[in-house]
Amino acid sequence: MRAFLANEARQATTVRASDRVWQMPFAAALASGLPLPIGAYFGHLDYGLVSATGGLAFLYLPATPLSHRMVSLMACAFGMVACYTLGAISHLYPPSILPALVAIAILVTMTCRAYDLGPPNSIFFVMAAAIGAYAPSEAAQLPLKVGLFTLGCLLACVIGFFYSVYMLRRREPRPVPHAPAPDFDDVVVDSIVIGMAVCASLAAAQALGLDKPYWVPVSCLAVIQGVSFRAVWNKQVHRVLGTGLGLILSWALLSIPMDQWSLSVAVMLLTFLIEMLVVRHYALATMFITPLAILLADAATLDQGSPAALVRERFFDTVLGCAMGLAGALCLHHERFRRAAGRQLRRLLPVRRAP
Repeated sequence: MRAFLANEARQATTVRASDRVWQMPFAAALASGLPLPIGAYFGHLDYGLVSATGGLAFLYLPATPLSHRMVSLMACAFGMVACYTLGAISHLYPPSILPALVAIAILVTMTCRAYDLGPPNSIFFVMAAAIGAYAPSEAAQLPLKVGLFTLGCLLACVIGFFYSVYMLRRREPRPVPHAPAPDFDDVVVDSIVIGMAVCASLAAAQALGLDKPYWVPVSCLAVIQGVSFRAVWNKQVHRVLGTGLGLILSWALLSIPMDQWSLSVAVMLLTFLIEMLVVRHYALATMFITPLAILLADAATLDQGSPAALVRERFFDTVLGCAMGLAGALCLHHERFRRAAGRQLRRLLPVRRAP
């Protein structure tokens, strides 16, 4: 037990080296933060929050040559717009939210694995769909909100272009990675297992009557995406620890009266800190991810409840999502279960007959 605890403490406190320079976090902060002061200037902070969520598409910018990185970024931006739109459409008929989010989680995970998309993988696609599904809106507002989200993604692409032109003068690009041939178990079986874990987590959140049920599947998806069960366990520990510290920081921020302008500055500062830390220590980054997610998702209603109640709700949501993600990872990395699931899924493949 002593050796186990010592190993866990070492895993939780290890800070990895990184060559990430400050320009990338600064550009990411602009992509997700600029829509907020623009919305505040026109008296519509809620519009800025929708566009700020679309600005997270910048985080999918690879470090490859300009032609490849811009095509990749625009493809991811289009995917995020599609996911947000489908989520917002499902909001119009609430019983369709669960199957819609599960289908999006499965299809997006399949696509990310088939094209070997690196971190943050499918997390922001599903988060965009979940926010669209649970954000209060009417059918007449659907084109407006999709347009605002698209403008946020477009801003991310514009900032990504100028950032890339600047950085490619200072650093050599990395070679374009060659994606391995798609493997049925890796692309299909694992994606469906992940989708079922997301389904179970969202169903549990809805059954418990949680105020913001989409926090649970997003936390589940963030944890389950580790390449091994050890990586999943580490990410779960880091996420719970970081969320606990982040909720204390969130309570402190929410206790301070903030107007629309200070909120915009807080979002940009938090984004900058997250992108500086996430490649070095996930728990430290999660400490700032938690208040950022709360500000982006709940800024329009922060004055309608107590900060302490909001902090308790988010911690419970995160712990529940991490537990569901860990349970899904047990299935995902269990060879006997994967073989049995793979055999059943292969039976669904169409039989090709020779002409």
